[in-house]
Amino acid sequence: MELIIFDTDIIIWILRGKETIVTDAKRLSEETSGKIYITPIQVAEVYSGMTDKEERKTRKLIESFYFLDINKRIGELAGIYINKYRKSHQIELADAIIGASAKNYNLNYTH
Repeated sequence: MELIIFDTDIIIWILRGKETIVTDAKRLSEETSGKIYITPIQVAEVYSGMTDKEERKTRKLIESFYFLDINKRIGELAGIYINKYRKSHQIELADAIIGASAKNYNLNYTH
């Protein structure tokens, strides 16, 4: 069984009801016995763009995920990624932390 971490964009597309993303997310959820992971970074990014009307739906979706802790090793990896890829990919801190979390916990990063 593959373990998956969702990027913020995937969560937003699920909330917006994008059919192909919702279908793929359901399939992945079934394949992983519902064990799809996120970090506090995705929560912060999703909540930062949420309207009052979307709060209940957003909370319900967020609570359906498993949460990963961010630790020192993840901080180190994120810094290394930014240093290595800043010129070629213009990687943002949040994405570097999510990617580093995936690496640290041996998860497939779905974005």
